[in-house]
Amino acid sequence: MSKVERLLVVSPNWLGDAIMALPAVGDLRRSFPGARLMVAARRAIADLFRMSPCVDDVIVMQWSGRVSAHRERVVDIEVLRNLHVDVSVLLPNSFASAWLVRRAGIPERWGYGTDMRQRLLSRAIDRPAIRVHQAEYYRRLIKGLGFENGALDPDLVVPAHAVEQARVTLRASGWDEHRPLIVMAPGAAYGGAKRWPAERFADVAMRLVREHGTQCALIGSSADGAATRWVRDLVADDVRGSVIDLAGATTLDTLAGVLALARACVSNDSGAMHLAGAVGVPLAALFGPTRERETAPLSRRDRRVEVLISHVWCRPCMLRECPLDHRCMKQLSSERVLATVTDLMMNPNSESRIAHDA
Repeated sequence: MSKVERLLVVSPNWLGDAIMALPAVGDLRRSFPGARLMVAARRAIADLFRMSPCVDDVIVMQWSGRVSAHRERVVDIEVLRNLHVDVSVLLPNSFASAWLVRRAGIPERWGYGTDMRQRLLSRAIDRPAIRVHQAEYYRRLIKGLGFENGALDPDLVVPAHAVEQARVTLRASGWDEHRPLIVMAPGAAYGGAKRWPAERFADVAMRLVREHGTQCALIGSSADGAATRWVRDLVADDVRGSVIDLAGATTLDTLAGVLALARACVSNDSGAMHLAGAVGVPLAALFGPTRERETAPLSRRDRRVEVLISHVWCRPCMLRECPLDHRCMKQLSSERVLATVTDLMMNPNSESRIAHDA
């Protein structure tokens, strides 16, 4: 094919998936060094790609894929058509994403041949025959297209203005910069089964404050507000002033700034968990019903991630709500998580590993 001057990557729709796609975006950057690389992403995750040095432009998409959303669909088609793109690489598996770039007149449309969309693609790649990590899934698409894979590290740079805004936000909520900051993400959009009990988060927060002099910032979207308020309400009165609730109070880049200021993070399997790993904060990732082998957080090579799971017969079930007694999460004790977070604070640069039950 002729020289590619304008390359469009269609992003996955969820924050965690978008972060796991960053190595594949880096592969495309190296494969097309002279092209203008653009990413089309939904508004909620667009700021993520503005923090990637691989990306030249971010195109904010409005259409959700629903047939009834006619106006948004028409607007997005016109926006994409006016970009005069040579090649589009579709990271989502959806029929809607392929239909959109076809209607926008993009001549080359590359992606996995899924969701009955083969005829909409100019190059359709077969999906991997086995389950792989989601980041590897995206990288295998790039490899299938004939381009080399590079490092699995997520290439993300938190801008200075985002770190400064994070400082302002934290100070306004009572943060003392002389005390270590621990970030906690007690929410999870997928469902209640992914959430470690709120009383355990509260217990770990209280012990970190009392035993290590930390302050704890509870993070998440507005939808996670109930979870963060629950945790803060459960902590004792004497430490409540050291537990800051930031749910819904940060933009995505400011949240990245908060994570960049933290000594460690403890999180359920969520978008916040993946962002913490990409930023490089030492991370304790709590997995219950989901498959850690496929969605464990990526991290920078010199930073540490501990994936904590319990070996119970019913996991990973992938259910949104537990029909039993939530043993996969309840068997993760406060003592174990506290010990992991404390160790992460003291030894942030050790080799990452999956920390199973003894």
